[in-house]
Amino acid sequence: MKAVVEALGQSDAFLAFMERVSAVAAVDRPVILVGERGTGKELAAARLHFHSPRWERPFVPVSLAALPRSLVEAELFGHEAGAFTGALKRRAGRFEVANGGTLFLDELQAAPKAVQEKLLRAVEYGTVERLGASESIAVDARVVAATNVDPRLLVRNGRLLPDLLDRLAFAVLHVPPLRARHGDIAYLAERFATRFAAELGRPDAPAFTAAALRTLSAHAWPGNIRELKNTVERAVFDTRSSRIDHITLDPFAAPFPSPAESLPATTHNTPTPPSIPLPGGPGGMIPPGGEVQERQSLSWPPEASSLSLPAAVAALEISFLRRALAASGGNQRRAAALLGLSYHQFRGQYRKHAAALDAGGKAP
Repeated sequence: MKAVVEALGQSDAFLAFMERVSAVAAVDRPVILVGERGTGKELAAARLHFHSPRWERPFVPVSLAALPRSLVEAELFGHEAGAFTGALKRRAGRFEVANGGTLFLDELQAAPKAVQEKLLRAVEYGTVERLGASESIAVDARVVAATNVDPRLLVRNGRLLPDLLDRLAFAVLHVPPLRARHGDIAYLAERFATRFAAELGRPDAPAFTAAALRTLSAHAWPGNIRELKNTVERAVFDTRSSRIDHITLDPFAAPFPSPAESLPATTHNTPTPPSIPLPGGPGGMIPPGGEVQERQSLSWPPEASSLSLPAAVAALEISFLRRALAASGGNQRRAAALLGLSYHQFRGQYRKHAAALDAGGKAP
């Protein structure tokens, strides 16, 4: 039975790439896929296989970067019993397993030079030699290789044999990055959200607000589809309503203040809040004569003028939190966005001043 290889996308760039894959699939020649991480190179290789006359035979993917360098040769070409310490019996390599089908070699540049020499011979002559063997074995496996670096640069840097590149490059397919697939980000986000909501057992997937979609569309997505999928699933998991209005693009942003932002009560080097202008001229310079005209920012709470610096800073933070919550109708995610904070940073500030905020909310 023919396996179904799903293609997700509606953009012109993606559809043109899929059309090219289908055309190349019918020609029994090697292929190189060039694309950034997370673009779906293995998915493209699978489509090449399942849309080819070899579709009923094995599709064997191998990540060369995931194999210890000392074992790459044995994994690809197999070994005889006693070929090396621990080789207790004969073992077929991936070329033999893929006989009649397709062998997908991901991260081609991770193969040692000696292995690249044997790869060249296998592609050129259709024969492999197990480690410890004295005779070659005929194999018929279509090789599809992939790299996330320009192969010409790999050759110039000595990481890829030029003869191997020449032999593999019958067709060079460039997998489009997500940022070049205009219109696909929202489409994929909705698909990923629907799937993950079902996986969580929720009857309906939350819908993205216009602001959330703008955030997704404006991001560069260096991790491409893999990064988008993780981001959307995280948003679905964190949302308890029917709408997603906040997107966490950087899950590694700490929800706690950095040491420079901390304001312990006994510190002598407490930084001045950036929203409060220093007295005097620009940059806090004291004018000639030493006299300073006392000024206050409109955002500085009047009640803070008679407090100590740590207490004044706390009063300022509480004032900003109250105003942001009032402007957002009590929605903490929107309040965080108004203040330029992540949701977790906002929650940290809210918990810090919860008693004062609750008391303020109950005041007549």
